[in-house]
Amino acid sequence: MNKSTGHKLATRCIHAGNTVDAATGAVVPPIVTSTTFEQPAFGEPGPFVYSRASNPTRDALERLVAELESGVRGLAFASGMAATATILELLDAGDHVIAPADIYGGTLRLFSEVRTRTFGLEFSFVNFCDLAEVERAIRPNTKLFWVETPTNPLLRIMDLEATVALARGHGVLVAVDNTFATPCVQRPLEFGCDIVMHSTTKYLGGHSDVLGGLNVVADEELGRRMVSMRSAVGGVAGPFDAYLTLRGVKTLALRMERHQANTMVMARWLDEHPKVEQVYYPGLDSHPQHALAAKQMDGFGAVVSFVLRGGLAEVGTFMNALDVFTLAESLGGVESLAGHPATMSHSNLTAGRRAQLGILDNLIRLSPGIEDIDDLLADLDYALAGC
Repeated sequence: MNKSTGHKLATRCIHAGNTVDAATGAVVPPIVTSTTFEQPAFGEPGPFVYSRASNPTRDALERLVAELESGVRGLAFASGMAATATILELLDAGDHVIAPADIYGGTLRLFSEVRTRTFGLEFSFVNFCDLAEVERAIRPNTKLFWVETPTNPLLRIMDLEATVALARGHGVLVAVDNTFATPCVQRPLEFGCDIVMHSTTKYLGGHSDVLGGLNVVADEELGRRMVSMRSAVGGVAGPFDAYLTLRGVKTLALRMERHQANTMVMARWLDEHPKVEQVYYPGLDSHPQHALAAKQMDGFGAVVSFVLRGGLAEVGTFMNALDVFTLAESLGGVESLAGHPATMSHSNLTAGRRAQLGILDNLIRLSPGIEDIDDLLADLDYALAGC
């Protein structure tokens, strides 16, 4: 019996998925490193056969996150990009995918530079905040909407309910990158989406010490297809990585409370600062999709981006003056991180393309951690004062 059934999400982060070890009663699932498992008798394989197909530690993580996302099946991968790539394995050569123009740079590179060449897939990149533009992009061979909400790094919000309604009218699957929101803030399958993807490297792991990805599906048959694809391609999460991620998820709800509280205070503070030209955060009333975010999300996430007055010289001065914030790639860890999308997550794009998307050279992305907010604001104030 699943004792988390009917409980609130903070409780389910700890108890969902029946992760207590059935063999020993251990409340922490053991790290099972065996790659193969003895079969009881010839022709009678047990529940585990070979770790590329399934592993007890990985299965515990998959059950936990699947329940948090209101799905029927979770699949853990070695990275978020491996999870994304396996969703594309569901498609046939020549199929068409529609995605937001301002998605994560790694996803954009996989779509536009790799799968167009190696799989013959076709991609259209449009403004998903305008569903009329999405509808105009639909072709007879369109098989997938890839949605990212909030987007990285401009934090645009996509209307999941309306996107699903459009997809259903054309027989199109909807996959959502839910990395920035986490299941604590947004659960796309509850809006009718088919697949949710997480880079578990970020908030689910939460401690900047483990790489991983995870997909959750809403349909059993789709889950079986994805399990087959994952086993064939092989980009699975190892047992120790699965263990670290599972441990991180146990404190996800608690961490997200602090992350979001810090980010809201920070966004309002930045919005008033004379050295800041513009702030992107869906929790601000000035955000163009603020009302949609308030309707669709249980909170507003924990990433804030802003445009610094000046150029690359001022960005460098600001970044080098930070003390509590760490200048680094990634986000979602307990420590506060400051990133520069133009030279980090979206460095593979041309300067012209970045400018078209609004990813300016003076755009800075912050991932506020769980430190004391007064220390974080003092750090920002000192760094901005030198610009």
